[in-house]
Amino acid sequence: MSHAHPTAPSRLSDGLDVLKVIGGSAPTPLEALSDIAPDLARYAVEFAYGDLYNRPGLTLPQRQLVTVAALAALGNAEPQLRFHIAGALNVGCTRREIVEVVMHALVYAGFPAALNGIAAARAVFTEHPGASDTPAEPAGEGDSERLARGLRTLAEVDGHAGQQVMDSLSDIAPDLGRYIVEFVFGDVYQRTGIDLKTREMATIAMCTALGTAGPQLRVHIHGFLNTGGTRQETTEVITHLAAYAGFPAALNGITAAREVFAARDAARDAA
Repeated sequence: MSHAHPTAPSRLSDGLDVLKVIGGSAPTPLEALSDIAPDLARYAVEFAYGDLYNRPGLTLPQRQLVTVAALAALGNAEPQLRFHIAGALNVGCTRREIVEVVMHALVYAGFPAALNGIAAARAVFTEHPGASDTPAEPAGEGDSERLARGLRTLAEVDGHAGQQVMDSLSDIAPDLGRYIVEFVFGDVYQRTGIDLKTREMATIAMCTALGTAGPQLRVHIHGFLNTGGTRQETTEVITHLAAYAGFPAALNGITAAREVFAARDAARDAA
């Protein structure tokens, strides 16, 4: 794969090839929109699938999980979410991975978004019968361990920021700071089914798509890099979302990534 700009017929053909892999026998946008907005259908195939999905830097399963994460967080595109959950299954993602990515949205988009996403996943799984994955087991049962567990995970993601998070809220909402550490990082981030790098990749997708969480996006770009992600993967996740959250969201995400990369370079040079 390359960054060359193919001719329009090639982009359309390449897009249809990718769409066939993802969508299987499902109707393509070309068919569904041919009677009212054929150019919209063509743009979707050429740009989303011919251009973006053919870029290097992410695997097809990663792109599908990123898409599912973003659509679950947005909460306003159930038909597309269902299509891409099915697409994730078609390219080799497991039910367990999909469920964990959708559940992860409860942290960044709230319980309603996660519940609606899980309902969409249930419907897709019913339409695509197959061997069920082993359900992920919640990590840790002792409430006394949640804070310590959360602080350890937050340190792995973002250095030693856990206590800083709690301290920054101690004068106005100390319980919110504790919930962030205990619930987000002590409970949700401890779940099995996807690794920490994948959780951070999903978090970048969600925060970029929502467009309202710039500081948190920067924290989790750092976190993604701290847990094994690369700069290329970071920019690919954000670029991919131009198709699903719009160009402004992608541009703002790339600006955040640029700032994070510069800060890390400065810290490295100063060391």
